[in-house]
Amino acid sequence: MNRRVPALLAASALALGALATAPAATAQVATTKAGDDSLAALLTSDGNKFDNNKNDFDITTEAVLAVLAAKPDSPVALLADGSQPLTAFVPTDEAFRLLAKDLTGKTIKSEKKIFNTLVELAGVDTIETVLLYHVVPGKTLTSNKVLKANGASLKTAAGKTIKVKVRTKPSVSVTLKDKDKNAQDPMAILKLLDLNKGNKQVAHGIDRVLRPIDL
Repeated sequence: MNRRVPALLAASALALGALATAPAATAQVATTKAGDDSLAALLTSDGNKFDNNKNDFDITTEAVLAVLAAKPDSPVALLADGSQPLTAFVPTDEAFRLLAKDLTGKTIKSEKKIFNTLVELAGVDTIETVLLYHVVPGKTLTSNKVLKANGASLKTAAGKTIKVKVRTKPSVSVTLKDKDKNAQDPMAILKLLDLNKGNKQVAHGIDRVLRPIDL
């Protein structure tokens, strides 16, 4: 693992340890025995390198690190504080490839080039907002809870909401409706549910990037 990763995330987490509301955190500890392994630790556990696996989360990981390098006090650091409950809907690298194609009209194969292109187009502040739009703070929503949340609106760390749409027939599907009404809404990837399960921070892989504005 790249040694700069845990050090950077840990420092940021210490600066933001009190960001989540105390009542929510206290309730979570009182009612569960969930662990404190953070999502940041999970995301960086594969060595934090761009690769050719379109179904992992290298671009998300690098986006988090880029935000924290530029803005150490960003709420994104909550992803590194495993004591704070949250749920993240994490786009795969393929999801970012689709976003880059929507924005540029070009198919970019290299994960590193996709990341650099998005940074150049959007800037760190926008990337921060997009990342926070994928995080629901104060709640550990495992897949069984998500599947019961049809019609629910979830308030994200970006201050905006996403709406959950669940279908059970002809097969199970979970769609997240974002603020971009013209683009295809992200769907949960059933094989990538309950990442980091057993801890206060859980994640679910999604096939597209949630958009906090109408592009």
